[in-house]
Amino acid sequence: MRAPDFWHDDESLRARLLRPVSAIYAWATARRLAEANPYRPAIPVICVGNIVAGGAGKTPVCLSLVERLRKRGRNPHMLTRGYGGTEVGPRAVDPIRHDAARVGDEALLLAAHAPTWVARWRPDGAMAAAAMGCDILVMDDGYQNPSIAKDLSLVVVDGGYGFGNGRVIPSGPCREPIAAGLARADAVILMGEDKAGVVAQLGEVPVLRARLVPGPEAASFLGRKVVAFAGIGRPAKFFETIEACGGDLLSAHSFPDHHPYTPTDLAELVEEAEKAGALLATTAKDAVRVPSAFLPALSVLTVTLEWENPEALDVLLDRVDSRF
Repeated sequence: MRAPDFWHDDESLRARLLRPVSAIYAWATARRLAEANPYRPAIPVICVGNIVAGGAGKTPVCLSLVERLRKRGRNPHMLTRGYGGTEVGPRAVDPIRHDAARVGDEALLLAAHAPTWVARWRPDGAMAAAAMGCDILVMDDGYQNPSIAKDLSLVVVDGGYGFGNGRVIPSGPCREPIAAGLARADAVILMGEDKAGVVAQLGEVPVLRARLVPGPEAASFLGRKVVAFAGIGRPAKFFETIEACGGDLLSAHSFPDHHPYTPTDLAELVEEAEKAGALLATTAKDAVRVPSAFLPALSVLTVTLEWENPEALDVLLDRVDSRF
C-alpha cells in the first residue's frame, strides 16, 4: 500500500471522518494484546518493530543487531512473517531456491546475512530456530503480535516522518495509540535527524540514535543522471539519498510497498533511463522483486546502519544476556 497524504494531517476531513473507525481498530488491538497468552521460547527474543505502518528502517536494524550479537559470541537467527509471500512456514529461507513471491522481500534480504525463518505463527518459527541451534532470535516486525513473548522490544521511528498525524489506522498511520505502544518498549531507535519532534513525545522511554549510511555504490552516482524507482514504505527517503550521493535525479517513480514488479514495469523504466543516458537505480529491497532478466540493468544502492552510541545498545543486550 502507499501511505495516503492525509496521514500527515490530523485536521484533514478524511482523517476526522475516519476517527470512529480508528477507535474500533485501536480497541481491537488493545483487546488482542490484553487477552493473549504468549508462548515463551527457551531462547531470548529481540523484537524490532514500529508503531506506524510502513518503513522506518527495521530491516537494517535487524541486520546490525545480528552483527553485534555474533561479535558477542551468539548464534542469532532471524524470524519474520514473510509479508508479501505465500509461505506459511515455519520455513528456513533459501535465497537461491526461494523468491519474494514465496517468502517476501524482507526475508530474502535477511537470509543473505543470517539464518532466517518465515512463519505466520511466530512460535513455530521460534521452535524451529531453536531446534537448529539458534541461541537468540531477532524478530523483524511483530511488535503488535502477542503470540510470542519478547525479552527486548525495540521500536524504530523515522525521524523525518515520526508518528505522522498520530492517529490510528485508518485515520492515521499508527497501528495502535502512541502511548500504548511506547508503554511496552524497552527503547526507541530514532533513525536520522529528529525533524518530526519525536523525542518530545517519548516521555521516559530510552532513545538510541542511528542513521542509514549509503553503501560503497554511492560513489558511482556522483555527477550521474539517475532515474530512480522504489516500492518501499517511504520512497522519498531513497530519492533524497540518491541526491545526497551527488546524483542528478531526473525522475523518481514511487510504487506501493512490496510491489511485485512486472516485466512491463521494468521495460518502461529501462527505456526511460536508456533514452536519458541515466543510471536506473533502486533499493536492495526492491531488487529482490525485480524479474531476474532486468537485474543487470540496475544500479542497486545499499545502506548500512551506523549507531551514534553503540554502547547504549550493548547495555540493553547485556540485560538480555543476564536473563539467560
